[in-house]
Amino acid sequence: MALMLFLSFIVLIFLGVPIAFSLGLSSLFYLLMNDIPLNILPQKMFEGINSFVLLCIPGFILAGNLMNAGGITERIIAFTKNLIGHIRGGLGLANVGSSMGFAGITGTALADAASIGSVMIPSMKKDGYDASFSVAVTSSSSTIGPIIPPSLPMIIVGTLATVSIGDLFLAGTIPGLMLGVGLMIVTYVISRKRKYPKGERQSLKVIGKSFFGAFWALMMTVVILVGILSGWFTPTEASIVAVIYALIVGLLIYRDLKIKDIPRIMLDSMIGTASIMMLVGFANLFGWILVSEQIPQLIADGILSISGNKIIVILLLNLLLLFVGTFMETIAALLILFPVLLPIATEIGMDPVHFGVLMVLNLMIGLSTPPVGVCLFVTSSIGKVPIGRASVALLPFIGVSLLVLLLVSFIPEITMFLPNLIE
Repeated sequence: MALMLFLSFIVLIFLGVPIAFSLGLSSLFYLLMNDIPLNILPQKMFEGINSFVLLCIPGFILAGNLMNAGGITERIIAFTKNLIGHIRGGLGLANVGSSMGFAGITGTALADAASIGSVMIPSMKKDGYDASFSVAVTSSSSTIGPIIPPSLPMIIVGTLATVSIGDLFLAGTIPGLMLGVGLMIVTYVISRKRKYPKGERQSLKVIGKSFFGAFWALMMTVVILVGILSGWFTPTEASIVAVIYALIVGLLIYRDLKIKDIPRIMLDSMIGTASIMMLVGFANLFGWILVSEQIPQLIADGILSISGNKIIVILLLNLLLLFVGTFMETIAALLILFPVLLPIATEIGMDPVHFGVLMVLNLMIGLSTPPVGVCLFVTSSIGKVPIGRASVALLPFIGVSLLVLLLVSFIPEITMFLPNLIE
């Protein structure tokens, strides 16, 4: 019956059914086929969302939406363009730099791809950059978001593994910065080879002015991290602090956020939260079925039967996660696979925090790869570039992403240095 569960789930995905409903319908099919009372469905869904930590999700979503409406995108882009726009390929470098700065505001790759892409891709095309290159830079750099804190996928991992979300936030910082720097290097090398344009060098006065324009937006990450790590507030309370902070900055400092816009922003945030919570609930039901069928144990035995060597097991886990990331939404993949794969990781001596960052990084790379890389689809649509051309342009960027992945996989100190330093 487990085979029918997976087959129905895969068929529904490729029919275009949203991932949450694919999980729910395939689980319902399993319950009906096995004459299991249907009252188990609401029970398991409620168990999945009945977590105090998950209450921070609507807070961070609302805070990100408030900051976006408050002019955050333009200010971060302006600062990065003024800072590094004079270098060859400066707009491409500013694109990556904007994603790194923007990451701490939303924590979601799709928001980054849509917001940064809608501004940067037309600007790059206008300045003479190839459309496919512009799309590739934007798509690959948007995946930095859920690595650098705050990060919604990291919150999900912390809930599933019952580990400190503050530790996960810290653990993702260095890998996120490494990924950003790596993508900048690729962007610069390609830009020099193709002789892409460079902008004028800005004065310190102009750079300083644009920095102070973006300062309050960038400080949100600092406020959240310091508050959580110092014990001043929990992650859930941090999300509320972030909302209040975003309101103050948007209404009183930037003054781009209007009172009349707040009801619409709250409605959008409610819709986004509801979709995530629905996904969490159905995924918990799906996960309960997997456990009852002993699928996690079968997968663990299967991987460990191939080899007990730590290096081989880590490579197999990476291959599996990269494959899953190409067609499954990140949070759904985490909810389904993290409880399944965590025992394998701990069996070979990986710290749950290290494995959590590794899994998120794998799934992020999948967001920019065919066949269902949502960031690739969004940026290709903005740039009006066929998926095939964009995929070819992405190859060097995926290459450096995989290099960072291997370093994070086999050098645990990259992820564990900051969490261990704080302890």
